[in-house]
Amino acid sequence: AMENYTQFLFFLFMLLSVGFVAIVFVLRWVLFFKEGLAWDGGLAEFNWHPLLIVTGFIFIQGIAIVVFRLPWTWKCSKLMMKFIHAGLNTLAFIIAVISMVAVFDFHNKQSIPNMYSLHSWVGLAAVILYTLQLFLGLCIYLLPITSAYLRAVFMPIHVYSGLFIFATVIASALMGITEKLIFGLKKPEYKHSPPEATFVNVLGVLIMLFGALTLWIATRPSWKRPTDQAPGSRQSNGGGSNGAKQELSLAGCGATDVHNPESSMEARKRNWKLDEAGQRSTM
Repeated sequence: AMENYTQFLFFLFMLLSVGFVAIVFVLRWVLFFKEGLAWDGGLAEFNWHPLLIVTGFIFIQGIAIVVFRLPWTWKCSKLMMKFIHAGLNTLAFIIAVISMVAVFDFHNKQSIPNMYSLHSWVGLAAVILYTLQLFLGLCIYLLPITSAYLRAVFMPIHVYSGLFIFATVIASALMGITEKLIFGLKKPEYKHSPPEATFVNVLGVLIMLFGALTLWIATRPSWKRPTDQAPGSRQSNGGGSNGAKQELSLAGCGATDVHNPESSMEARKRNWKLDEAGQRSTM
């Protein structure tokens, strides 16, 4: 059972609530304060950019990060959870690409220079890193030909880079909405705190809080998914057809506690005791 399960549920509820409210806020921003949504090369096309970034690149990516921490998925096989994790990240990537197309298309049709602000630099870097992270993750953790050694060596890098990219996206989003308010608010200006400025500032706080909750849940050791491997199966998992067959045979949510580390340790202790007893009987 998960340690501090009630605490985990509280943080998960806060994460989902804050994320949902942030999406509602950005939707109200572009529909009520801005020009709405369209794909016509005008400001309404640009508005797809903040909406898709918050929905896909922040909210869906955040859910993809914490999906392994959901205790009711621990009975599902690791392979199935890998597909879910990869699917959510792929969906977030597609949405992010569409948002980038919207802003570049708007800039080109309005003769606005591209890639001159820090927001654009950090945002594009995040998309490039995310693409590399997704590609390497798919190749290393979903292809059965990859060795268990390579997976184990790359895992710390995969985890750190995923959290780093997510934090970079949060930072880029905060820079982006601030930049939009500075350029977009004229009468009254941003410095005079009109209603739109206050509303979008709250949106920024929600985005920051969502990022903080995601990182907190993802870094608690007590909420980490238990390993699916029994000690004797480490050699066969990862490189060859045997490892793939073992994972595919558990590709469902009906897996039992065969791979429970505690039960495996108890079994080894019993075997040691039996071996000692057998050695004494032969003396």
